Amino acid sequence: MEADKLLVRVAGGDQRAFEELYTLVSGPVFGLVRRVVRDPAQSEEVAQEVLLELWRSAGRFDPARGSALSWILTVAHRRAVDRVRSARAATEREQREGRRAHDTAFDQVAEEVEAGLERQWVRHCLERLTALQRESVTLAYYDGYTYREVAERLSLPLGTVKTRMRDGLTRLRECLGGVA
Repeated sequence: MEADKLLVRVAGGDQRAFEELYTLVSGPVFGLVRRVVRDPAQSEEVAQEVLLELWRSAGRFDPARGSALSWILTVAHRRAVDRVRSARAATEREQREGRRAHDTAFDQVAEEVEAGLERQWVRHCLERLTALQRESVTLAYYDGYTYREVAERLSLPLGTVKTRMRDGLTRLRECLGGVA
């Protein structure tokens, strides 16, 4: 009840009332903040911010809505939670930046050269297949036809197409084995 009267007087600009209020609530405020923030130095800083906020915003206290101590501890809890969230966000930002700094840079030119060499090697290996194997593999893997559709396009039995594909893919795998 004493805190209620003091807070009303602080709202009117009474410095002596603020000194008494400070003495009365600084312990509970620091204790609450310390439980949330955990770091002693940051807890002291947050508690001082809360007490300074009391001086500035005492006029917002409404005795009809609750006790001054409850209002003060609510302000302290919110400020402490804000500090924890802010510290966590800063840590996450630093970690993201650290990971970003350690990522190897993407070398687009090297990637394009490598992809070009791989395409050349695949073409070379495709040329080593028989014409029938190359045609079946090309229709299936480059044009996206199913085995059944390849068989229909080439007017061949499905089993024949499957055999050509199996043999062609085996030869491609052997040829590409030096690169893959």
